Amino acid sequence: MSMTTIAPEQVNSIIKNQHHDPFEILGSHKVEKDGKHVWVVRAYLPNASAAWVVLPEERKQEEMQSVHDPNFFECIIDTEELANYQLKVKEEGQERVIYDPYAFRSPKLTEFDLHLFNEGNHHRIYEKLGAHFTEINGVKGVYFAVWAPNARNVSVLGDFNSWDGRKHQMRKSSDVGVWELFIPELKVGEHYKYEIKNPAGHIYEKSDPYGFAQEVRPKTASIVTDLDTYEWNDSEWMEKRRHTDQLSQPISVYEVHLGSWLHAGTDEPHKLPNGKTEPVVPVSDLKGGARFLTYRELAEKLIPYVKELGYTHIEVLPIAEHPFDGSWGYQVTGYYAPTSRFGSPEDFMYFVDECHKNDLGIIVDWVPGHFPKDGHGLAFFDGTHLYEHSDPRKGEHKGWGTLVFNYSRHEVRNFLTSNALFWFDKYHIDGIRVDAVASMLYLDYCREPGEWDTNQYGGRENLEAVEFIRSVNHLIFSYFPGSLSIAEESTSWPMVSWPTYTGGLGFNLKWNMGWMHDMLDYFSMDPWFRQFHQNNLTFSMWYHHSENFMLALSHDEVVHGKSNIIGKMPGDNWQKLANVRCLFAFMFAHPGKKTMFMSMEFGQWSEWNDWTDLQWNLLQSEPHQQLKTFFQNLNKLYRSEPALYTQDFEEPGFEWIDCSDNRHSVVSFIRRDKDSDDFIVAVCNFTPQPHSHYRIGVPESGFYTELFNSDAREYGGSNMGNLGGKWTDSWSTHNQEHSLDLCLPPLGVLVLKLDKDRTAEVMEEQ
Repeated sequence: MSMTTIAPEQVNSIIKNQHHDPFEILGSHKVEKDGKHVWVVRAYLPNASAAWVVLPEERKQEEMQSVHDPNFFECIIDTEELANYQLKVKEEGQERVIYDPYAFRSPKLTEFDLHLFNEGNHHRIYEKLGAHFTEINGVKGVYFAVWAPNARNVSVLGDFNSWDGRKHQMRKSSDVGVWELFIPELKVGEHYKYEIKNPAGHIYEKSDPYGFAQEVRPKTASIVTDLDTYEWNDSEWMEKRRHTDQLSQPISVYEVHLGSWLHAGTDEPHKLPNGKTEPVVPVSDLKGGARFLTYRELAEKLIPYVKELGYTHIEVLPIAEHPFDGSWGYQVTGYYAPTSRFGSPEDFMYFVDECHKNDLGIIVDWVPGHFPKDGHGLAFFDGTHLYEHSDPRKGEHKGWGTLVFNYSRHEVRNFLTSNALFWFDKYHIDGIRVDAVASMLYLDYCREPGEWDTNQYGGRENLEAVEFIRSVNHLIFSYFPGSLSIAEESTSWPMVSWPTYTGGLGFNLKWNMGWMHDMLDYFSMDPWFRQFHQNNLTFSMWYHHSENFMLALSHDEVVHGKSNIIGKMPGDNWQKLANVRCLFAFMFAHPGKKTMFMSMEFGQWSEWNDWTDLQWNLLQSEPHQQLKTFFQNLNKLYRSEPALYTQDFEEPGFEWIDCSDNRHSVVSFIRRDKDSDDFIVAVCNFTPQPHSHYRIGVPESGFYTELFNSDAREYGGSNMGNLGGKWTDSWSTHNQEHSLDLCLPPLGVLVLKLDKDRTAEVMEEQ
């Protein structure tokens, strides 16, 4: 049979890539011919000179005929049932046998999947959209699905089809706007993109928004990846986390930018235990001969370092794929792909697994507030403003040169919601730190009058973003109890860290930006002037119990000309280091969880430069090594004394002894344990003037052991102190019946605790 069953205009719609459902034309179709049913197989093979339909079960092949175009082939097969068939294709004199993608008609996305996605409630949409290695009808391959509702056509591009958008045209499966195609015999590791045409025929080549991996920058193709092959070894950690109230636990976070913590030489690639070497990724031209450490190297070097220092968590600046190193990861193009700068997704899983093996939690910075305009990313994705607002008054952050997500669109909200859950689900992370929350909450954020539009009630609150944030946090704690969701929120928006059922945003921690500014302003002053600014020390306790605060001295405080922490301090080098110790000892004694940025622990002089690594040579100097020892012991103290963390957010956990001695710039206070009657006394002297007889009131009589002294000789201090502790006197002061006569060291913090055993022993002897 040689007569064609298809009209020229139908063929042209395929050749010109203008058909929304190529399955209607291509593949196998049962038709009626001369009063009986026969099968017709059609294929568009742009580079083929000849083609055949191969019938393996019948051990024969039928030659296909060109119809209406030299590269459009059709074959009519006189049979009642057409079993699995293949295509034999002749291209440039070479023959190969392939499976026809258009023979696999059953969509992987169900109507229920599409319904949930359309209403914004498909919490694991990443298991459906994107590229997934799977098996259909006994044939292995990769299933592709992408949301592009306003596209005229979408094709899959890749090395497997010479990046020719005519070869693998996708089907628009529903009114939701999802395009899909199963390409048989593709394997994990294939590079691909989507070719998207808008109604005018303009072409956009896009990375996969749901892609699990991307090429190393500056390349931008997505990579087919199977995330289910890694064997996790952290079941005990995960189970323990489920039953842990994080707010009553010690949380001391080491914030790190993986790309600038430590570098290695490009001539020294990392060797794996099996003898193979990992790919080398150069840092930048600004530091020739340097390369990034891989995730596995970071597991070998960073994790032991952080564990030695005594922190409880590592927080990594965004590791989702981003094209520009200088964005620090905050301009994301691959929300579901850990950056390939440091290795593969499986390598990052190994890093997280090793963190848990070493009793370290892992927090990832997450950026749902904005995204860059890079052509391969989300911007103008299907030729329209799909992920962003079309109105620039809502859809653009001009100061950052980025676009704002359209939180009112269900599918966009679903993309972000499932992304947050994805990192907990697939990578076992323990928390997220949500970047720039204020930019999401306010429609007028960093916008001049006339550059923003009000909400429906005439206000400046972004109501859709508020609802999105609440929904994400509710789902995180529903699916992953014991997790952390931390807000970087710099305004007075109320109830940020309150549960959603009380009307809060649902985070369980909020960075205390007010405390950070007050402290840095205070410590930058000459100590003589501090007596006039006692309020900087005490003001945080006026509002502390309104939120679950985290005290953070982050990367933002040591860049853009701000100097590093030690450079902010007044005085000579000794006083600068003493001020640093004083600041952090006060921070760890103050209520609230803790975060500090890398390099602060050894007193780096220069501000953070993301193009190079830290000034590790400073550790050859004794003062800087002593500062590192200080942080080791400070973390040890913090983790060993429940009074310092069990009641961070409850009023009984904190009590001022004296906050009004501004003349000496001294404050003293009590921290109490929730589960016992233990308490800690902290006394802080913020001037270089020591006080040999400084009396404070205490609630109980007995011997108070000096647990910690920031002025100790081993930290580089003057070693003034109280010879291990002091007995109380029956001298009433500060509304207490008992008091201690203390020696306060210069720029020093003392932490004391009642030694009940020693006190009882002496009392019995008397």
